[in-house]
Amino acid sequence: QVQLVESGGGLVQPGGSLRLSCAASEIIFSIYYMGWYRQAPGKQRELVAAITFTGATLRTYADSVKGRFTISRENAKNTVYLQMNSLRPEDTAVYYCSTGRFWLSRDYWGQGTQVTVSS
Repeated sequence: QVQLVESGGGLVQPGGSLRLSCAASEIIFSIYYMGWYRQAPGKQRELVAAITFTGATLRTYADSVKGRFTISRENAKNTVYLQMNSLRPEDTAVYYCSTGRFWLSRDYWGQGTQVTVSS
């Protein structure tokens, strides 16, 4: 059974930083990518950032987070991180980790972790 365990969410003031972590365990397939998605109340779930775990390292970011968020990986631990800097109230959402066999295939989801940016 595939398990995605997320951590690092919380409440932070505007301009602050958080670091999210997601570790995949009991994987029965070769992880090709891991990514972060977020969903705010009343809005569609959207891709925040993603990174490949095999082959050449490829990254992608939503336009709204470019220059503020950084995604990174530890292949040996099947772990992905999201460093979130200069946080804004509009970043408030539930952040979900996902992984799959193909680029952005989203075969599995974590439970999500709440990020709240508020003064």
